[in-house]
Amino acid sequence: MSDIPPNQTPAANTDPAPSAAPRASDDELRQALLRVRTEVGKAVVGQDGAVTGLLIALLARGHVLLEGVPGVAKTLLVRSLSAALSLDTKRVQFTPDLMPGDVTGSLVYDARSGEFQFRDGPVFTNILLADEINRTPPKTQSALLEAMEERQVSVDGMSRPLPDPFLVAATMNPIEYEGTYMLPEAQLDRFLLKLTLEIPERDVEIQVLARHAAGFNPRDLAAAGVRPVLGAAQLHQAQAAAARVGAAPDVLAYTVDLARATRQSPSVKLGVSPRGSTALLASAKAWAWLNGFSSITPDHVQAMVLPVFRHRIQLRPEAELEGVSVDTILRGVLSQVQVPI
Repeated sequence: MSDIPPNQTPAANTDPAPSAAPRASDDELRQALLRVRTEVGKAVVGQDGAVTGLLIALLARGHVLLEGVPGVAKTLLVRSLSAALSLDTKRVQFTPDLMPGDVTGSLVYDARSGEFQFRDGPVFTNILLADEINRTPPKTQSALLEAMEERQVSVDGMSRPLPDPFLVAATMNPIEYEGTYMLPEAQLDRFLLKLTLEIPERDVEIQVLARHAAGFNPRDLAAAGVRPVLGAAQLHQAQAAAARVGAAPDVLAYTVDLARATRQSPSVKLGVSPRGSTALLASAKAWAWLNGFSSITPDHVQAMVLPVFRHRIQLRPEAELEGVSVDTILRGVLSQVQVPI
């Protein structure tokens, strides 16, 4: 059901972790992240791969684009993840009349002091849920560019740093085009991963209905038992640990060869840029660390190719008319590029 296979680390116990823990071992940090998955699973069924993708983005200090038809729990997934983390979270419902200042903040005149003061926008948070990001014009979408890349907001010539950690989780409907705006390529390239959430299998959908029949209310996550089990201090330690994962020269060359192969495909108008290569490396390191590896292997790189590359490729018009999909091209690239032994 998802692009990223479930991680193979042994199941953790579900005792809550302290929000500001002392220096923890790598194994303790992995167990804490597994507890996050357990908590999210109390509200969201059948989306383990998407949960893992969000954790990978947090470890790699990236952002996530969640694409799926209405009703597959995109927003609930992000809300549940936020509830399982002791981090500040804000939500912005993107609409056609939303202005950049509604996201970043703006200068407001204070009559008492006679001066303009900056009022923080919702982007000043740890996890920003950008709901239906393609429903707002590019002018407002681009308000997130500096925040996503530089982790700061510049207003009136002054740069204001954002909280750390900082993650943008944006949702998007792939089938509805009326009243929507395509995301600019520069905006898409800022997302580390693009995860697709599909309609669940029959048995999973039965589990969803059984939970609702038992009284589950998706608007009340606390009643569902979702509780915070990981804080910013532990997350910073996990990010540092994932960044220390090694990469052999032949695996680095393999990563570059995969990106270059997308540029040479006859069906592709615009292939993956060097930023995409670095995103693939960072994601593979986070995935390897989650599974207890001290160095990435070609398997870790292959597991992350689809979610990292799929939104960075532009197809030629004739390929689109023929029904060629980006995922099909990427699977072909994986089968053609020689894997280092």
